[in-house]
Amino acid sequence: MPFSKFVFKPGINKEGTNYSNEGGWFDADKVRFRKGRPERIGGWEKNSANSFIGTARKIHVYKDTNQAQYNLVGTHKKLYVQEGNIFNDITPIRSTTGAGDVTFSASNGDATLTITDTAHGAVQGDFVTFSGAATLGGNIIASVLNQEYEIATIVNDNSYTVEAKDTSGSTVTANSSDTGNGGSSTVGAYQINVGLDTYVSSTGWGVGTWGASTWGSATALTADNQLRLWSLDNFGDDGLCLARGGALFYWDESSGVTTRAVAASSRAGASDTPVKALQIMMSDVDRHVIAFGCNPIGSTTIDPLLVRFSDAENAVDWTPTATNSAGGVQLSTGSQIIGALQTRQEILIWTDAGIVSMRFVGAPFTFSFNEVATGMSLISPNAVATGGNTIFFMDNGAFYQYAGSLQRLPCTVLDHIFDDINLDQAFKIFAAPIPQHNEIIWFYPSADSEEVNRYVTYNYLEQSWTIGTTSDGFTRTAWNPAYILKHPVAAGKLDTTDTNYLYNHEVGHSADGSSFTAFIESSDFDLDPDGERFMFISKLIPDLQYRGSDDTANTVNFVIKGRNYPLESLSTLQTVAVTPNSTFTNTRARSRQSAIRIENTADNFGWRLGDLRLELRQDGKR
Repeated sequence: MPFSKFVFKPGINKEGTNYSNEGGWFDADKVRFRKGRPERIGGWEKNSANSFIGTARKIHVYKDTNQAQYNLVGTHKKLYVQEGNIFNDITPIRSTTGAGDVTFSASNGDATLTITDTAHGAVQGDFVTFSGAATLGGNIIASVLNQEYEIATIVNDNSYTVEAKDTSGSTVTANSSDTGNGGSSTVGAYQINVGLDTYVSSTGWGVGTWGASTWGSATALTADNQLRLWSLDNFGDDGLCLARGGALFYWDESSGVTTRAVAASSRAGASDTPVKALQIMMSDVDRHVIAFGCNPIGSTTIDPLLVRFSDAENAVDWTPTATNSAGGVQLSTGSQIIGALQTRQEILIWTDAGIVSMRFVGAPFTFSFNEVATGMSLISPNAVATGGNTIFFMDNGAFYQYAGSLQRLPCTVLDHIFDDINLDQAFKIFAAPIPQHNEIIWFYPSADSEEVNRYVTYNYLEQSWTIGTTSDGFTRTAWNPAYILKHPVAAGKLDTTDTNYLYNHEVGHSADGSSFTAFIESSDFDLDPDGERFMFISKLIPDLQYRGSDDTANTVNFVIKGRNYPLESLSTLQTVAVTPNSTFTNTRARSRQSAIRIENTADNFGWRLGDLRLELRQDGKR
């Protein structure tokens, strides 16, 4: 019998039924399309063996004038600058007590320490560092007290608890001799309040960080008590950092990587620096720092449509004068700013009702503002990225591209995504560019997940879509493309723990040394035009390119599936193990409709599919 060559259309298409998409691909995981052919994605490995505290929602990578590389990492608990393999804690200090304002008490046989500090302003999960404390008299010695602690519980406005530990992190239990209070020289340095790791979509009980108010009380929903999202940028060699809804902080590189960021308003020459904003960025060409959705001068309340900018070449002077270029404009589109992105020609600002273009025009106005489009928005502040010379973004029900004009992207997996998405956690969605493969990935949470667990990829050069999950250690929460690096860098957590790392992507073929499963599955195909007759598949000739290893034992499975009617479940008819030495395989697979699934689980090689050939014959109507 003659062989039939099967060349499926590139991309995943789930807009119709499996049967109606004959000649295409219907499902996949950890597979991309390159030159129309499906292949296993590249692997990943830890950027550093060191982990960090909290879920990172933003990474900013830059090099200083001496080509030293820094990675700014913002989590819901901490702010870091990574130099080499070390994550240096630069979380700003919110307040520092006077000597003796902090006292300790311990109970015999208990590791819980109660700290008294009037009007401490802390919430559960905050970090505080004690210094100058003396021993309590027993096991709770000075070295146990004089270190950083994460607050375990808030007792009331004037006290809280921590769990005593030694300098190695092991629990320390008080004994009967621990009757002291730490002495009169104890100082407590409180880091800024931790943020939320879950978006809260309404007011009422449970809104805000745990312990932020009295038990059972309702809390107003504001930018400050939402999911902790950071804006990170660099002003020359220094870092600019802002937690959404909070103040602008400045990290001075010249002071060293162990020096914490400070409020920009505390810097020399600071004037009317924003105390609250939704997002900040550095305007590369004209050298202004821009705050989006910030407080007006003289106020501490956010105006969600106000855009302010500093004087040129000055990150801390925000007072407009006749001799500088500082200023501000209130947008008229929508009710709040969602996000902004810098392009080569302009800055795009997304409100909840449209897009505004911000362009540098020089004196006397500094910037011009023009409405680009209405009727769409941005599903999350980080759901936008640059690919080539084009901006790609995800709104609440579609994907768009912008390259001087706005176009909606045809998407063959649109319903698959938006029919199964947790919009309550939409602010966790982020775009991840992979420029070397002409791809934009959007990571998002499915309807039954509180955290990112799925992704969709668009190849903007080939205009094809694919989908996948974050299984096998692929859970990611932030991404930085490889514009100045060899590989993209992503933040993620292990599936089984809350341990957080940075990962280099498109490295090798393993999931940080472990295997991961990749597959692609075709839509149904049948033998005759009307799908009337059964077919018998008697032989399979694979066409596969192996990458990364020449081991002849490397195996990719070709799974022949079948069913007799479109609404029946697919059954596995035969699995063919294909190695680099495979030529053909005799098969015995009979069905009215068939599908092909190519899959493997490995850590040492990749694969790319060519043209599959099957020997088919008619096999009757029954």
